[in-house]
Amino acid sequence: MAVIKSTTKGLNLLARLMRAEAEGDGKLGMLMVGNTGVNRVRVECLDFTDINTIQRMVFQSPGGFESTQKGYFYQRAREKDKNLARKVINGKRYHPATNSLWFFRPEGACPAQWFNQANVGRFKSHCFFAPTATDCPKAY
Repeated sequence: MAVIKSTTKGLNLLARLMRAEAEGDGKLGMLMVGNTGVNRVRVECLDFTDINTIQRMVFQSPGGFESTQKGYFYQRAREKDKNLARKVINGKRYHPATNSLWFFRPEGACPAQWFNQANVGRFKSHCFFAPTATDCPKAY
């Protein structure tokens, strides 16, 4: 059962985002990016109080995703990427992105905090950051 509403267009956007942001980290890395995106749609806190659709999440500005500014993002969604996107839309969560709202790819080690949010773990090239349950109860 879906944890957020999704249209065909939204599914394709999420699939393209997951691929563009984390294809180099494999399927699991792409799923974690998907978790972060779905979490942003689900919550109503911090920078995400009016991010209630996949399209708004993908193109949020400021605070959106760098990949939307690159040509690779604009390639057609592949079926295998859409299948991964369906998993996270249907509520499947992957640690350390379980409750994350942010991620980035540092050149070195992950910092303990990023914009006052705690580092909750790293997977391959990406560090993931989550709010506290007090700051963002719907993330948990």
